[in-house]
Amino acid sequence: MATVTSSFGRIDENGNVFVMDNGTERLIGSQPSMSNEDAIALYVKRFDDLAATVRLLEQRVKAKADPKSIAKSATKTLAELTEAAAIGDLESLRHRTSAILSALSQALADAEAERVIAVEKALAEREAIAVAAEKIAAGDPTKTNYKNATVKMSELFEKWQGLQKTGVKVSKAKADAIWARFSKARHTFESNKRGYFSTQDQLAKASKNAKLELVTKAEALLAKGAEGSADYRQLLEAWKKLPKVKSKADDALWARFKSAGDAIYAARADKAAKDDIEYAANLEVKLALLDEAEKIDPAADLELAKKEMKTIQSKWEKAGKVPRDAIKATEERLRAVEQKIRAAEQELWRKSDPATIERTNSMKAQLEASIRKLEEELAKAQASGDSAKITKAKEALETKQAWLAVVNGN
Repeated sequence: MATVTSSFGRIDENGNVFVMDNGTERLIGSQPSMSNEDAIALYVKRFDDLAATVRLLEQRVKAKADPKSIAKSATKTLAELTEAAAIGDLESLRHRTSAILSALSQALADAEAERVIAVEKALAEREAIAVAAEKIAAGDPTKTNYKNATVKMSELFEKWQGLQKTGVKVSKAKADAIWARFSKARHTFESNKRGYFSTQDQLAKASKNAKLELVTKAEALLAKGAEGSADYRQLLEAWKKLPKVKSKADDALWARFKSAGDAIYAARADKAAKDDIEYAANLEVKLALLDEAEKIDPAADLELAKKEMKTIQSKWEKAGKVPRDAIKATEERLRAVEQKIRAAEQELWRKSDPATIERTNSMKAQLEASIRKLEEELAKAQASGDSAKITKAKEALETKQAWLAVVNGN
């Protein structure tokens, strides 16, 4: 078998195949059972396959495909080209592959920067979910709207799952730390919810029993009619202090309780209407007594006024009740007369008080002395003909005379 050569390789008479790689001949295989042409064609075909792989990588670079994936394939291809068992310009393929990796360096850096930003965003989104859940869990368990809060918690959980499935891959350690917070918040919320509804169930049961007792008492008051209104009012105040429970049973109890109250108040209103008719005559008597009382003049004769008022008050008590809408007006008129008599009595006492009389006499003496002095000053001013002094003396004298009139009770 004669030696057969090609541009980049040869096969010798023993079937050994060599390639010229970067100026050096290298043994790449042995094909003693194949014809020289077929053996050369086999290794050329292998080179063509490698060249096709490099061309595909170059096309992917131009198409701006995923740089990380291209770099991984290019690195693998470059390793295969190092000792490739193929006949062809292997050095050229290595240069082209290295050029691909060089061209990808900036794209890889940009991709990494984008990945870092995406990871930070993904972690921030998870952080926001955890914070929102913690805020819900930290709410006052007795004031939380559990219907709305449960929906919100479910939405947060679905959002977390969506990020897990479709979001960018993040550090497991960081993601797990945030998940632990989110999970703890969900657990706290569920625990608070269970506790709240358990307490509400207990309160509802206690409230139902207490309201049933109030209903029984209210219905028992029906036999008392109008006389039961005061007791019913106390029962109503007790009802208002009980927890409000939204249930059909609670509504039914309230309906029974209110029905009893309506009947009691209707009886009271009916009695009041009858009483007003009966009390109308009493009102006429008291109005006549008021007319008589308002004519009393304590300033003229205090003792007589007190005696007359005592007689009127006695008749007033005997006259009896008046209609409800007249009570305030009649009582106010009577109190006004009583106050007028008390005021006259106090004034008389004030004037007869020894200390008051002494103070009055002392002030009276001082004023009379001042008046005599001012009269002398006025006479001197009139004698001198000084109009200014005359005017001043007259004004001072008139002032003191007015004060003396007050002290004398004029």
